Amino acid sequence: MSGTVSGRHAREEPGRAPEASGATPPADEDWAILVAAARTVRDRSYSPYSRYPVGAAARTDSGRIVTGCNVENASFGPTLGAECGVLSQLHATGGGRITALVCVDAADVPILPCGRCRQLLVDHADPETPVLSPEGPIALGELLPHQWKLTEPTQHGRRA
Repeated sequence: MSGTVSGRHAREEPGRAPEASGATPPADEDWAILVAAARTVRDRSYSPYSRYPVGAAARTDSGRIVTGCNVENASFGPTLGAECGVLSQLHATGGGRITALVCVDAADVPILPCGRCRQLLVDHADPETPVLSPEGPIALGELLPHQWKLTEPTQHGRRA
């Protein structure tokens, strides 16, 4: 499986952390656990309009696995991506940071978060956080290189 080194794909040697990166991509067996969790929750997706079920699973900095599935709405606008469910479960179960993420579709293919979900994820993960793609892990910062961030830290939605 390939890893991300300084925003570029590179073959990762077993037991070797990516160079110039603050995050270590999960080992193949850890990705398999995340993919299995994403598949399980994908099967609970509410997607009667698009018929495109998506499941997502993330590892947290405390080692927890949090999951989510897409939940559609007839007007499509308020539809929730699977990553929204991941973020809700992240905070409902104690908070923390996401250290790896995978999303899967009905064909069990890893898919990448949409732009809206990428922007949501950047508040809860570091730019080096690996996101599994069909070609291997890609750093979140590479998926959204010009992410929008508040200049002042906030806590619980209020300025610190």
